[in-house]
Amino acid sequence: MIKNKIEWVFDLDNTLYPAACNLFAEMEARMTAFVADLMNISERDAHELQKNYFVEYGTTLNGLMKVHGCKPDDFLEYVHDVDLSPLPRLPKLVDQIESLAGRKYVYTNGSHSHALRVTDKIGFRDSFDGIHALEDARYIPKPDREAVEAFIRRFGIDPSNGVFFDDVPRNLLTAHELGFVTVLIHSDVDWSHEPEAIRPAMKGNEYGDYIDYAADDIAGFLSEHYFPRLS
Repeated sequence: MIKNKIEWVFDLDNTLYPAACNLFAEMEARMTAFVADLMNISERDAHELQKNYFVEYGTTLNGLMKVHGCKPDDFLEYVHDVDLSPLPRLPKLVDQIESLAGRKYVYTNGSHSHALRVTDKIGFRDSFDGIHALEDARYIPKPDREAVEAFIRRFGIDPSNGVFFDDVPRNLLTAHELGFVTVLIHSDVDWSHEPEAIRPAMKGNEYGDYIDYAADDIAGFLSEHYFPRLS
């Protein structure tokens, strides 16, 4: 049994809902369309530029802001205006998270309104003690260390008593360095989120020791793991 009250940090997209919903594919297509329109280039060139910015700047938006002075709210409003009907209600996961001892947070590189829409669609109401979205991070995305440290300060989190869930390994590398227990939520779905060029070093076919656990079923994982280091 967990004795201490753990700080639980959850990424949003492809973490709190299955990547098989393919919601990010729609967002990615909208990113490409936005970049093509902004730069007056073909969608093929826009997709290549989008990926290059993701590699170099952490997110497509960060690159557009730094290089082209793009207004972030315009980008976020357009990209996140997606159909949420593929998202299922997830009552088991909702019950699992609401029953966890300690404070719970959503930490996303998406917008605040997107986080509210998604969590509401899944079935969360007042399940989380806070949402930290890209606007709250002054548009500096994970895995930037200073951005993650600002999140920690905002909520008074002790990483040594925290668990960090994310589907992007490099985000967990930063979390690990700051002291969190890390959980990678992975999927066989290829949704082109993370270019190979920016993945942290791997040992054979496994991620390095900055990944403490890996799972493809977050609800099942929460019901089976007790994090002995934090007990």
